[in-house]
Amino acid sequence: MVWKDGRRTPKLLEQDGIPYLQFESLAKTGVVRHLFTTRGGGVSEGIYASMNLGFTRGDDRKCVEENFRRVAKLLGCRREDMIASDQTHTANVRLVTGADRGHGITREKTFFDTDGLVTEERGIVLATFYADCVPLFFVDPVHPAVGLSHSGWRGTVQGIGEATVRKMQECFGSKPEDIIAAIGPSICGDCYEVSRDVAEHFLGEFWEKYHNDRFCRMTTEPAKLSDSLLCEKLKRNNTLKDDTEDTKYQLNLWVANQCVLEKSGILPEHIEVTSLCTCCNSGELFSHRASHGQRGNLGAFLGLD
Repeated sequence: MVWKDGRRTPKLLEQDGIPYLQFESLAKTGVVRHLFTTRGGGVSEGIYASMNLGFTRGDDRKCVEENFRRVAKLLGCRREDMIASDQTHTANVRLVTGADRGHGITREKTFFDTDGLVTEERGIVLATFYADCVPLFFVDPVHPAVGLSHSGWRGTVQGIGEATVRKMQECFGSKPEDIIAAIGPSICGDCYEVSRDVAEHFLGEFWEKYHNDRFCRMTTEPAKLSDSLLCEKLKRNNTLKDDTEDTKYQLNLWVANQCVLEKSGILPEHIEVTSLCTCCNSGELFSHRASHGQRGNLGAFLGLD
């Protein structure tokens, strides 16, 4: 596996022949169990090989169930203790409890259009799923409470990271400055080429919300500029860079989500940013872009100890 920028975060670990990833900052809180899966250690075959955690990708359901069982064992829980999201690229975040056990994994879904989950209950594990989009982990070690959210470019524009922090504040009284966060393995800015219309959509909303120097470390004062100049401005700050002549752009969702988390009040030193790209490492991590959609799902899991 290839880490970028000379950093090795998250850490690659292995247990019972199953490789998985963990963030050191989350583990150090001492109040959570968490992991992010790789493609290895499961029983699925073909394009799903081998740790596919997607029931809707076309894989054999029994294989997916066994894969969940193996992940549950790593986490020290049962499949029935997991609660899955219903991801449709929203900024909707839901409070879940023990009554939701098994949702979307061992029993049918009863809530939908939900890309983020939060809880303060022990004994349950939040689960969200990926193949290039950005996993966002949140741990309040003071309360304690946790949150886990799925952030593609639409979720990033809508600020699902900020919505998750707000939900934790409303439900648990969490203070943003206490929260430890991690931006998980996902497609990097070098690999994430987007069309001009996506870039315009992103910048049209994102710029208005997150341009402030305090949050995004912009080098110039905000002004009403054309979309192309906005792209150039963000290019200089490593959020969006345009290095082609056919109106294609590279979008850095890692930097963008860091801006969102900082605006939510999380301290910069409390945010651990991944250095693993799913597309660069498509042999070890599922990538929708690298596989042209022929793939399984990775899983992010987080629960209180």
